[in-house]
Amino acid sequence: MNTADTAWTTRYTHAVMDTFGPPQRVLVRGEGCHVWDTEGKRYLDLLSGIAVNALGHAHPALTAAVSKQWATLGHISNFFASEPQIELAETLLRLGQAPKGSRVFFANSGTEALEAAFKMARRVGGRILALEGAFHGRTMGALALTHKAAYREPFEPLPAGVEHLPLGDLSALAAAFSPAVVAERGPVAALFIEPIQGEAGVCSLPPGYLSAARELTAAAGALLIADEVQTGMGRTGAWFAHQLPEIGEGIIPDVLTLAKGLGGGYPIGAAVAFGERAATLLGRGQHGTTFGGNPAAAAAALAVIKAIEDDNLLDNAISVGNLLRTEIEATKPPLVKEVRGAGLLLAVILTQPVAAQVVTAALDSGFIMNAVTPDAIRLAPPLILTAEQAQEAVRFFAEVTIEEKTP
Repeated sequence: MNTADTAWTTRYTHAVMDTFGPPQRVLVRGEGCHVWDTEGKRYLDLLSGIAVNALGHAHPALTAAVSKQWATLGHISNFFASEPQIELAETLLRLGQAPKGSRVFFANSGTEALEAAFKMARRVGGRILALEGAFHGRTMGALALTHKAAYREPFEPLPAGVEHLPLGDLSALAAAFSPAVVAERGPVAALFIEPIQGEAGVCSLPPGYLSAARELTAAAGALLIADEVQTGMGRTGAWFAHQLPEIGEGIIPDVLTLAKGLGGGYPIGAAVAFGERAATLLGRGQHGTTFGGNPAAAAAALAVIKAIEDDNLLDNAISVGNLLRTEIEATKPPLVKEVRGAGLLLAVILTQPVAAQVVTAALDSGFIMNAVTPDAIRLAPPLILTAEQAQEAVRFFAEVTIEEKTP
């Protein structure tokens, strides 16, 4: 770490609460798929703020849209509506192929979108199901859905009534809805699912699982809630991962939660309710937000969506993602076992639990990536990543070595 970074990091440790640990670098600007630190060193950003900066950094369309909106109307309370808010809600319903009667609740983050969905499930009444390995957020309702014990235990007791099922286990899923279990524990109100679990190491649901979940929830009158905070907005090569044939097989959820890439870096979240039933579970005064759906955030999201459509970034996510996957595996690096995921949400699975060391080596070499588990490195670059930039990452994995520590 350079001298300027060290000085800023020292100030950070005395001013910012220690919930994240010391920063790896202090960044000062970005452009496209690159960012620069305080000493002017350039990094290829292969994480994009954890799947947030869909258009990379300082994208002219996004910058112009936010600047124009702030110069016109930046924030109003939800006693009033704005044209960008209404247009964005209509656009999300179009992208989700939502049926008549569907509506959107806007929030400021993915966790807030999940809290809205959690309250919708409570309105149905009954048990709430989630999956082992799930990450849905860190506020109390979202945390109850999250599976990792280290996140949950310091804050227990959490909201009750949540059960976690083994990931991808169809028999366990069916059993949770069986008459015997329902008679013993009560009916199911909702099932929360990430089509691809990002925090667990980019783990996809097996083929047929999501369609089975749709059938079971529909038959039970329960909500199927798709958490696409990380996988949504083109990240996997489709607008939403549940639309991928190999994952969702054309299913339509009852609720879809979004954030991260939706605003391209501007804070915004959304809970999309499909159909009249889901859309009316939260009545007037039963939920709210001060900043959610403000004109500037809505304008940012509209700019992101337009750029993705105009620049064919769904196709780019597929082609460049396939390049990363196939080329990294083709070079047969000694540290790499496989690459999994979809589009530009990938995990490089290592042959040893040295992900943290590889990420450090990557940072030293000018790459930003994330050790999501001890043996998995998450890549979630901007959707504008080029084939040439992807090849730089391929060369890094082909060449990286980690020295074994002597006992």
